[in-house]
Amino acid sequence: MIGYDFEHADEFGLCLAAARQLSAALEDINVGDSNHQFGIGLSVFELRKNIAFDLLNKRNECFVREGSDGRVYIRGETEMLENGKVRVRPIATKACWSFEELHWELQKGLKHRKTATSIVHDQSSRTHAIIELEIVTKELLNARDQVVERQSELVPVGKYATDVYIEEQYRAIIQTDEGKFVPNPDYQVDQARIDAAEAKKAEFESRVKEAEEHESEVFATTTRVHRCIGGKLVFVDLAGAEFLSSTTGSALKQTPQEKQEGRQINTDLLALKEVIRARSSKKSRIPYRSSPLTMVLREHFEASNDTHSAMILTVSPEANQYTATTNTLKYGDLVGLANGHKK
Repeated sequence: MIGYDFEHADEFGLCLAAARQLSAALEDINVGDSNHQFGIGLSVFELRKNIAFDLLNKRNECFVREGSDGRVYIRGETEMLENGKVRVRPIATKACWSFEELHWELQKGLKHRKTATSIVHDQSSRTHAIIELEIVTKELLNARDQVVERQSELVPVGKYATDVYIEEQYRAIIQTDEGKFVPNPDYQVDQARIDAAEAKKAEFESRVKEAEEHESEVFATTTRVHRCIGGKLVFVDLAGAEFLSSTTGSALKQTPQEKQEGRQINTDLLALKEVIRARSSKKSRIPYRSSPLTMVLREHFEASNDTHSAMILTVSPEANQYTATTNTLKYGDLVGLANGHKK
């Protein structure tokens, strides 16, 4: 999926090979359109349990959360800025305007990838890596940055409005000797102060909404000319589960942490299989929440009706890998049947 040799084009993994073709196609579009400059927005992160590590941002620790709108968000740690601003950045997106630039950024990010020695080879993936290639323009990326900036401005204003309301309500009550809370006869709630704070909050909320509408407008305007904007290629390098056979005499000493990682990997792979099967059966309930992996991939599964997914299985002809090969083929067969493919 990712490859091991990043220098020789003949040995690129699927991700770099696809990126090279995509870059060439976008160069042709850019030659014929002087109003838009298309590039590739690159995002690379890996999943371990409920944590996502941003490989393009110094392996920054992020968290997978489902918002009130039902969408899944991957956000980094809270940053405290000047004037009380609070910013929570999403996974970093590196704008690449040439294949060489993308090639370099991907190599740099993958150096942070976690690998370990397994019974198969010495560069076994111990986490699931997700690489997203999105077709973007500078205008679209700038609009997204403005949304994040407006949101960071809203946080301290919204917090102040909440604090004012709580403070006024707290002053308006007192506790009697019996321990009961009753209205304070010596204090009248300053409703004007509360209204002023709420008005300020509403003003900054409107700024956020304007930024979001501007982002949507930029996207829609570009789409009228080029439908490719926002299109994504998503590559998932799944961590491989190890199946040890006592008959082969092969035994790998694992620490408790490594055993726990193995169980999590198997849980993720099972959850992915069940999601694909449920979608193909058109079930009303799709078990996306069964795993952080399927939660993150939910957006891509549901992005549109004209998406295409493919799974590549890695097997071995070695006799001592029979159990692993058989289990891998069974898994792929179930996924294939779920996608409507015959044996």
